[in-house]
Amino acid sequence: MTDVLVVGAGPAGVMATLRAADLGAKTALVAGSEFGGMAANDGPVPVRTLAHAGRLLRDARQLGQYGVTVGEPVLDYSRLLARVREVVRDVRAHSSLRLQIGALGVAVHEQTGMARFVDPHTIETQGGLRLCADKVIICTGGTSRRLPIPGFELTSTHSDAWALTSVPPSMLVVGAGATGVQVASIFNAFGSRIELFEAGPRILATEDADISAAAAVALRQSGIAVHESFGTITAFEKTATGVRMLFTKDGRQFDVEGALAVVAAGWAADTSSLNLAEAGVELNQRKFVKVDEYLRTSAPHIFAAGDVTGHAMLVPQAIQAGFVAATNAVKGPGMPLVDQVSPMGSFTEPEYAQAGLTEAKARETNDIVTSIVHFDVTTRTIIDGRKFGFCKLVADRKSCKILGCHVIGERAVDIVEVAAIAIAAGMRVDDLAQIPLAYPTYAAILVRAAVMAAGELGLNVGWQAHRVGGVLVSADH
Repeated sequence: MTDVLVVGAGPAGVMATLRAADLGAKTALVAGSEFGGMAANDGPVPVRTLAHAGRLLRDARQLGQYGVTVGEPVLDYSRLLARVREVVRDVRAHSSLRLQIGALGVAVHEQTGMARFVDPHTIETQGGLRLCADKVIICTGGTSRRLPIPGFELTSTHSDAWALTSVPPSMLVVGAGATGVQVASIFNAFGSRIELFEAGPRILATEDADISAAAAVALRQSGIAVHESFGTITAFEKTATGVRMLFTKDGRQFDVEGALAVVAAGWAADTSSLNLAEAGVELNQRKFVKVDEYLRTSAPHIFAAGDVTGHAMLVPQAIQAGFVAATNAVKGPGMPLVDQVSPMGSFTEPEYAQAGLTEAKARETNDIVTSIVHFDVTTRTIIDGRKFGFCKLVADRKSCKILGCHVIGERAVDIVEVAAIAIAAGMRVDDLAQIPLAYPTYAAILVRAAVMAAGELGLNVGWQAHRVGGVLVSADH
């Protein structure tokens, strides 16, 4: 019998496998499809590749401003898809974790199809593989949430969108969270006519309100029709050229058509085929696998990590959870999953990112100050011709510590990752304000925001700033 069986080879599963084997457990990994899971094959890796193509098209159109004469860029979508496949293969082939897993003698079973429990310690796959283990770690990830709407089978998921063989002339995107906005942004860059629909009052509802508002403005300026609080969908219908969406608002009926309708209405645990009842594994109210602080399920010998638990659905957090679950599976429950500062961002056009608390959330428990540096007054953004956006810093008035950072615009993710380090280190704004980052850079825009916040708090930041006539003047980074 195997000591530890890991089901699912995404970031959580791969790390859980490596950790269990590294602790000396006889370990097996079962992957229903390709090694790397959604992250490598259907998520950040292919999506970032497509987004990079959109950025290249954008940058090519800017070359004339810098005296570089070229023709109008033309997208060869079939060649782009080939490049996406090249990147995915390259990432899988050069995964350092895979090499380490192989070196530890782990039995890796790929392309097995869906797995199911036949008893609490045994799983069987579609391909006929049958494995028994003392401990099991479920890392099967998530899947696009389906809606109980007539004609929903006519719609596509974000996965279907990435797998298109040609750019559709028009697209309806339903759901304006991170995934929906990414789909809309990428295909807008490729030339599709996009209509983006959000049932709530604002797109990107989990972001700071100022970021959501700025993103809506930017998307509209790029040609995307953004519909917030659009109403309630009643049905989808097939048309001669695509799909029609019918919806109601304020008692009135409306319809809109597109060549494709992509629904990004949330993420659900991928557990339908696992036969969890046979193993004694319960789901929580949100229909994700129920786990305790040690990532142990209702069956004491079974653990779960990653998207399947409904915790922060991000690659770094999945990797952390995989490490914790495997440690507890092998050594016994003693390592809790600890919340950490989690920088989050999306490679849309424009980029946006966050770390820590939003302004609204911070105000619930803190007396705060905020500072905003607009990109149209910072040197590097002016040099690069990327003047849309801003960096917003949230700090506690009493402790002067940084509580949150929110950025929209060029290199937003890079800026926020620096802020996340400062937040995790418990830095005060005056500490950050005195770090002499290189000039002119994007990350140093954060320092300028810290200088402004320090000035608001009446803190001395030495050489970085001084007051002239009561106005804070800072070095331009």
